[in-house]
Order: sequence, then structure tokens, then C-alpha cells
Amino acid sequence: MNLDMLDILNSFYAMLWPLLRISAFLLFTSIYSIRAVNVRIRISMAVVLTVFIGMQMPFEARNPFTLDGLVVVFNELFIGFAMGMMMQLVTASVVLAGQSISASMGLTMANLIDPNLGNVPTISQFLTLLTTLIFVATGGHLIVFGVLLESFQLLPIGGTLFTQVFFGKLIQWSSLMFGSAVLIALPIMVTLMFVNIGLGFMTRAAPSLNIFSVGFPAMILIGFVVLWMAIPTIAGRIAGLWVAAFSAMRDILIAKGG
Repeated sequence: MNLDMLDILNSFYAMLWPLLRISAFLLFTSIYSIRAVNVRIRISMAVVLTVFIGMQMPFEARNPFTLDGLVVVFNELFIGFAMGMMMQLVTASVVLAGQSISASMGLTMANLIDPNLGNVPTISQFLTLLTTLIFVATGGHLIVFGVLLESFQLLPIGGTLFTQVFFGKLIQWSSLMFGSAVLIALPIMVTLMFVNIGLGFMTRAAPSLNIFSVGFPAMILIGFVVLWMAIPTIAGRIAGLWVAAFSAMRDILIAKGG
């Protein structure tokens, strides 16, 4: 059976556009860009998702080697990047919370080299792993695929996110990163603040007491105990942060036109 090369070329040009958006999303998002998900896996996921989405809705064949085609290529890459950035900010909030907890416990120098996040404290690495487990356990990967499929309906191929409304939504969502980090780290930080106050009273009452030999072990021990007790609360806040991230991804697509 002879295949019409023109039909094959048109099919390739039609599937190229969702492939660009999905590939950019998988490249910039925090979960699917980790080293465990290597380039081959990401390429395979992008191709499979593109074929699946292509079976759900038709796409117009466009020539990417024209000026208009290059503009569409850039727009699709930027849309995927923007959606991935919404999930990156969740990881950034957790890392910031871990840094605050580590500084309160006196574990600032206890760092790990993360291939994606760089030099991060051990508490941040622990919270990042917890965030990934919560994402998978709550079906976040399925929600993300649903949002990707819906994105082609809310913002079809050829649309753009370069609007004032989008950048306002992005800045608004970015500001929530600091508030979320404070809420995650607040129980441990407040408890350790009262421990510090108690150690200050002990130092004033017994000046001969070596505060360094007593205070540092006490801060670390109490910090880990409070962290263990606060795990259910922290997990709930992280789950809520993921839900807010999915809603933010959808909001920027809805508010495309301003």
C-alpha cells in the first residue's frame, strides 16, 4: 500500500504544535523534569500524549518554516513553559519552607546536592520528596494530563499568553509562594522560638551554663520531634498547594484574553 507523502507531512505538521506545548511543559515542570525521568522517558511521554490528544481533537496543519509558523512555535513553547512554571513554584515554596526550618533548627550547614534544585538543606530535600509522594498519591499526574488536554480547548493552537492579565496572574501566584512557605514552616518555627526564649531565661538564671553545649542539641532534638508531629498538617498544606497550582494553571488559560 503506497502512502501519500503529502498526507504524512500534513499529519506531522498538525501533530507538531501540541508536541511543542507538551514537550515544553514536561521540560520545565518540577515533577517530570527530575533526573529519574530522563530525556527518553520525557520524549516518549510527550509523543504518547500528543497522539492521545490528537485522537481527541483535530489540529490544523501549519508550516513551521514561515514567519507566522515561527511565532506559533514560540507561543506554544511559552505556553508549556508558563504551565510548568506554576508547578515549579510549588516546589520552590516547599524548598523555602525547608530552608526556614533548617535555619531555626541550626541545620543550615547540613546540605545536600540536588541535581535539580542545587545545594538545598536536608529538611528541604525531605519536604521535596514528601511533595512528590503527595502529588502521585493524590492523582496529580492524571489531573495534569487533564489540564493539558483542556488547555488546547481553552487556548487553541495559535493563541498567545503575552497579555497583561497573564503576567498579573503569574505575579499574583508567585507572591503566594512566600505565604505558603511560611504556613508550612510556621509550627516548627514558632515552637523553636519559644525554645530559644526558654534557653535565654536559663542562661540568665545560670550564667555558668554552657548554652552552646545544651542549646544546639536541644534545638535539633525538639525540632525533629515537632516536625514529626506536624507532618499531617504539612502534608495537608502541600496537598492544598497542589490544588491551588492546578487551579492557577487553568486560570491563566481562561484569562488569556484579558
